[in-house]
Amino acid sequence: MKRRTVLLAALPAAAFANTPARLKAGVFEPAQPAPEFALKGSDGIELKLARFKGKLVLLMFGFTNCPEVCPTTLATLAQARKQLGADAADVQVVYVTVDPERDDVNRIRQYLAAFDPTFVGGTETPARLAEMRKRYGVVAEKIPKPQANAYGMNHSTSVYVIDRAGKLRAMMPYGHEAKDFVHDLKLLLAAK
Repeated sequence: MKRRTVLLAALPAAAFANTPARLKAGVFEPAQPAPEFALKGSDGIELKLARFKGKLVLLMFGFTNCPEVCPTTLATLAQARKQLGADAADVQVVYVTVDPERDDVNRIRQYLAAFDPTFVGGTETPARLAEMRKRYGVVAEKIPKPQANAYGMNHSTSVYVIDRAGKLRAMMPYGHEAKDFVHDLKLLLAAK
């Protein structure tokens, strides 16, 4: 029988080994390996978590037609990277679509470039994306609109924080400011 890891919820913020202070995000304790994935990358390279080993990864799920949550979160992450200065080179934002019908790699690349040219996005078939969301405990559903063939998406809005070793360390809920991300990223960058 195939064994699957399902991440259900973040635990309350708590200090963890080798981190001198508390994170603003909810902490996964103990840290566990982040589920690997293989997607079509917006940069033309297969998008795998393993590509970014040695960096902190901020993983979020969204869609390019999102009216508020996704652009707000991406703008916040772009601000956080700017505030990190030279340390931003050790932080990678990864954006995975929940709307593969409309979000191809070209559309995702153009969308992310408006926030930060280093951001990388990914898409795949609906079935493969659904499997990835399941492994991360992410929900996404299509919301029909009255116009013909129109719809929106309802989806999980937290950002997953994955450490340099590929372990899922924390989950930052929607609505936090750039300074909260900077606080946590600096702690994790300093952790050995």
